[in-house]
Amino acid sequence: MTRIALVTGASRGIGRACALELAKAGAKVALAARQVDKLEEVAAEIRAAGGEAFVASLDLGTPESIKETVGKVAKDFGRIDILVNNAGVTKDGLALRMKPDDWNLVLQTNLSGAFFCIQQVISPMMRERWGRIVNISSVVGEAGNAGQANYVASKAGLIGLTKSLAQELGSRNITVNAVAPGFVETDMTAGLKDDLKAKITAGIPLGRIGRPEEVAVAVRFLCSEEAGYVTGNVIDVNGGMYMR
Repeated sequence: MTRIALVTGASRGIGRACALELAKAGAKVALAARQVDKLEEVAAEIRAAGGEAFVASLDLGTPESIKETVGKVAKDFGRIDILVNNAGVTKDGLALRMKPDDWNLVLQTNLSGAFFCIQQVISPMMRERWGRIVNISSVVGEAGNAGQANYVASKAGLIGLTKSLAQELGSRNITVNAVAPGFVETDMTAGLKDDLKAKITAGIPLGRIGRPEEVAVAVRFLCSEEAGYVTGNVIDVNGGMYMR
């Protein structure tokens, strides 16, 4: 059976890599983000390789947009079997001076947005008695990071959400897992100064920055039939940067 996957934040970085990897594995992929033009480029890559892709505008800041987008994807494709919650934002700053708007934006997008996406897909998954939900967390959600209290809280929250929902949905053959990337080559890390990159890399046992494709492979596994007995888990893809 061909699976239908919805990937949020699919216009670039890890989301893009996840969409391409799932398409390569044979899934029809719905690409969701705010930058529709960028999504069209990813969709073109998938179609050029013989896959099927659908583009949908999504604003995780509003539950209405989430409901509308997920509903449209489910209608156009027939159902959603796989959800990858990847979209995320940062608004860094020391806790002492963090503005309420910056706190709320990051928590609303990264954590609440992921939850409301899940809420929209679980009823159909329960009817089908099959589903794969993967939340993209972060190494900082496990280890913490100064100056990112809002981002860290959102990513740690995703891990707690993952474990709770794994318990709620397991009886319906729906698995819920998280992937926690470390320092990966994305737009978020591209703007860091070379000396800071060198300092971070020095703390990674594998001695290098990760690639989005390396995260996507872990996501693909968790979305596969073979991962049917893996749920409530966090897979760390961080080069040894953090070890539990």
